Amino acid sequence: MDILIEELEGSLWTAALKDGRLEGLEVDPPYEEVRWGSIYWAKVKTIDKALDAVFLDLDSDNTGILYNSDVRWIDEKGKIHKGGTESIGQRFQPGDMIAVQAKTAYISSERDDFTPAENKTPQMSMDITLPGRYLVFCAYMDCNRISQRIRDKKLRKQLHKMMDNMVDIQGCILRLAAAHTQSDVLIREGRILKGAWEEIQKYFEGDKPGLIALGPDAIQRTLSDQAGQSIDHIEVVTMEHFNHIEEWCSIFAPDLVTKIEPIELDNATDDLALFHYRDIIGQIEDLFHPYAILPGGGNIIVQDTAALTAIDVNKGGSHVSNLGVNIQAAKEAARQIRLRNCGGIIVIDFLKSQNRKDQGELIAALEKAIDEDPCTVQIHGITALGLIELTRKRRTPPLADRFQGMLVE
Repeated sequence: MDILIEELEGSLWTAALKDGRLEGLEVDPPYEEVRWGSIYWAKVKTIDKALDAVFLDLDSDNTGILYNSDVRWIDEKGKIHKGGTESIGQRFQPGDMIAVQAKTAYISSERDDFTPAENKTPQMSMDITLPGRYLVFCAYMDCNRISQRIRDKKLRKQLHKMMDNMVDIQGCILRLAAAHTQSDVLIREGRILKGAWEEIQKYFEGDKPGLIALGPDAIQRTLSDQAGQSIDHIEVVTMEHFNHIEEWCSIFAPDLVTKIEPIELDNATDDLALFHYRDIIGQIEDLFHPYAILPGGGNIIVQDTAALTAIDVNKGGSHVSNLGVNIQAAKEAARQIRLRNCGGIIVIDFLKSQNRKDQGELIAALEKAIDEDPCTVQIHGITALGLIELTRKRRTPPLADRFQGMLVE
């Protein structure tokens, strides 16, 4: 896999290619007010009893919302507690200072006068986590766990054995990529993340709200998301990006330092010059079309609505069987969902299956395809009308919104 790093009008772009095909795309627009994963020392502004939530002053410019279910605290005996047993108004009062982390990103161009305040405000959580390459350190977890996204029983058993060697490190979630890693590498990363958390906590003081630590940028998210892949090249055009990637890799991925390659281009200062050189602009433009062509001649139509994302599978002129088209569509639908960064409810209308065996093969293919998604995707089964329902919990705004944020004057 190749990782390409570029810039456009102040925005940071990172693309992941596998055999020349776009498999990952992250964009940090310049107008992003709150980045996913950022940690704030925030002040409670108001309490909303109807929502059982509090609105927070994050940095004197941005407001966040904290729901009761995302409240965490440690009592004097060191026991970790979760919110929900009492109303949030009994836990906090206006003026209280608390440490929170952004669960969702926020781009200012999304703001309008018709959307309820809680829907256009970044959601915050006191359940603070620090992502690494193989581990996620959880400040309010007193044991090590395996990511719920790993469903394979044999693999989970293997990871449980690895956790037995991590007695000195607690509060970490093992990601899928950890399965092919030595225990000493995991212990090293766990200590780095724990040390980072100890440093961050030193800034939780005073009565002035502010940003304490930025969340992972497009480069860091991509390198973490692709940790399970074999990365051959990390291509950059500017020395600024080279130094930034080298610094992150030297801490979390020493084996990738030698893979960072400065690419010399005659038109290096042109917009997305490296993407043009690698001929992937067309693949990115395709993400803004409502359809995608399947290898056998069929296609899928992707339609976003206010309530959900609907994907329709069409056989077209394909001579492939219905099951064959459906399996192709499952792989491509998972890829489109990931690249377009769809979220919430997703409904896929596959071609009708003739028997339960075909349905089972289709579900298995879809499960395998969504395993490549760094976000949590759940399959909720087949409806009475034969539709397959999924939900996806995205971290950042959808791709179209990130582009819109870049076009704001």
